[in-house]
This record gives sequence, C-alpha cells and structure tokens, in this order.
Amino acid sequence: MNDIPPLMNPPEEQLYELRLYVAGHTPKSLAAFDNLKRICETHLAGQYRIEVIDLLKTPQLAAGDQIFAIPTLVRRLPEPIKKIIGDLSNEEHVLVGLDVQPVEA
Repeated sequence: MNDIPPLMNPPEEQLYELRLYVAGHTPKSLAAFDNLKRICETHLAGQYRIEVIDLLKTPQLAAGDQIFAIPTLVRRLPEPIKKIIGDLSNEEHVLVGLDVQPVEA
C-alpha cells in the first residue's frame, strides 16, 4: 500500500502569440509597443511572443490578418484570433481584449 501520489506533470503554460502591426517608428507605434511589452511582462511573464510588423516595410502582410488601422494588435494564439486597435494605453481594455486575467499585485 503506497500512499505517495503519482507525479503529475504541471499543465503546459499557454503561449500567447502576438503580432503588433505598426507603420514606422511613429510616437503612436512606439507607445503601442512599450505599452504591450509592459502589459505582457506584468501579466504574461514568460508566456508570450511579440512579433512587430512594420507595414511601411512589408505592406503585403496587412491582408493576412485583415489590418485596416494601425497600430493593431492581433492575438494569433491561443485561438480564437482577437484584435485590438490603438496605442494599447488602456491596460484593462487590452487585458479584456486578449482574454487575460490580471495578475494581482
């Protein structure tokens, strides 16, 4: 009779794949990136990957995610795909849009 429970593997942490569409290094684009990085470090530490796509350099990539305004953040994973338009300065709005539970301080 062994009372030791079997080892359980912790659930894999969910990876958030995020794409931030910008147009050059404008103040709004830079603010969106800074805000996104801060929010991710606070609420998704180690669980995210950010890909920045500059539509001035690669405009053809806008069609794939149906980008009509910039900056736009696209959450590609976990599915379903979600989009947030703007400079991402409203943290609560971004967390709701990404379906992320805020980390309690």
